[in-house]
Formats: sequence, structure tokens, C-alpha cells
Amino acid sequence: MPHRIGIIGGSGVERPEAGFTETVVETPYGPALAWIGDGDEVVFLSRHGVEHDVPPHRVNYRANVKALQILGVDRVIASFAVGGIADDIPPGGVVAPDQIIDFTSGRDFTFFDGSESGLKHTPFTEPFSPQLRAAIVARGTEHGLAIRPTGTYICTNGPRFETAAEIRMARLLGADVVGMTAMPEAILARELEIHYAGIAVSVNWAAGVRGPLQVDFGALESIRGKLLPLMLEVLRTTDLDTDVWSRESGD
Repeated sequence: MPHRIGIIGGSGVERPEAGFTETVVETPYGPALAWIGDGDEVVFLSRHGVEHDVPPHRVNYRANVKALQILGVDRVIASFAVGGIADDIPPGGVVAPDQIIDFTSGRDFTFFDGSESGLKHTPFTEPFSPQLRAAIVARGTEHGLAIRPTGTYICTNGPRFETAAEIRMARLLGADVVGMTAMPEAILARELEIHYAGIAVSVNWAAGVRGPLQVDFGALESIRGKLLPLMLEVLRTTDLDTDVWSRESGD
């Protein structure tokens, strides 16, 4: 099986660059649409579909992540459009989150639910790969991006936005940004031992932080041309700790 790297495109990053070939990957959890390109090395998944018609709570996260494994991907960077909660993450701000608070419900969040795949309690102390995160921040400067090196991403169900009270609660819990898609994507990648990191771009102030909620995907579009080259460079050049899985499981 070839070694491949993966990109999961979120809102504003729905399509790969030219030269990618579309393929449908059959998984035990349903089909997943993927694109393969750059000399058969890169796998691109569009989380919401190329027409952006799949809401966050209906994304088939298990099929997507399983498809990455089937295609030989061992590392992936995901893009997120988020709302800024912390005062230093305005629209256009970029974060490499290091922590997650999961407020989702009703999603298929594990491959190991006690059925045919058995039961597994997966360590999740650090939900994002520290090595990929560090490389994203370091190389971001070379690509003209100032990236906040840490941040807590609180994941809500969507598709509605949050209330002002919910955001006040999120701030009290230590959240810096709010989004709708990091979970269960991150834990599913961890269960399959795929190194996973994310780049979160603020497209609005979260509800109640700065006046009426106004989403500006232009903030994401303006840096889209920098995001994909950065992701590819980090994925291709970062040395990853292949023993991390056994250490975390206590083996």
C-alpha cells in the first residue's frame, strides 16, 4: 500500500487543486468521496461535499476517516472555519488548536463500540499531533501566516450557531474558538492511528462577543492560497513519532 498524506477540507476549502482524480472509497460505514493527486501522494476529502451541502451533524465522519486509512494515509491536516471567542482571534485569525472540548451529541464517534470491532478505550490527552502542530506554526511564518500556537476548540452540534449564553459558558470552560466539525473526526483518526492536526481560521466573532454575528468567509478565502501549500509542506517534511501509539496505550 502506498504511503500517502491527507487533507480534509472544511468550509471554504471544499475542492482540491487542479489535477486531482475523483474516486469513491467503499467502507464498512458507507462510501466516501475522495480525490487523489500530486503524483498519487495526496488524498483530499471534502468534509461538507464540493457543493457544501452536508451539514456538520450529518457528515459521515467514520466513512471519511476509514477511507483515509484504506487509501494508506498516515497523517492528515484538517481545515476548520470557526468563530473566535478569545479576544485575540478576530475574523481572519488563524489557530493551530491543541485541545478540544466536545459538546456534540448523536454522532457516531467511535469505531470500537463493542460490536464486531470490539471495545477499545483510546487515550486522547493530546487530541492534535504536537509534531504536526509545531510544524504548522513554524512554517506558517514562511507562508505569510501568523498562527496562534495553541487554542482550545469547543465543538458544538450545529448546524445552528450558538447562543450568547453558550459562548459565555464556553469562555468560562477555557474555549478559544468554536466550531462544529473537529469531533468526532479527531478521535476517529486517533483510533486508527492517523496523526491528525488542524488549522482553524476565524470567520466571525462567536455569538455575543462583538455585536451581531456576521460570518465572513472572505477571511478564509483570502488565505486559502496559502493554506494548502502550507499543509502539503508540513505533511511532507515533518518527522513523526511512530512509537506514540504504544506509549499512549501503555503497551
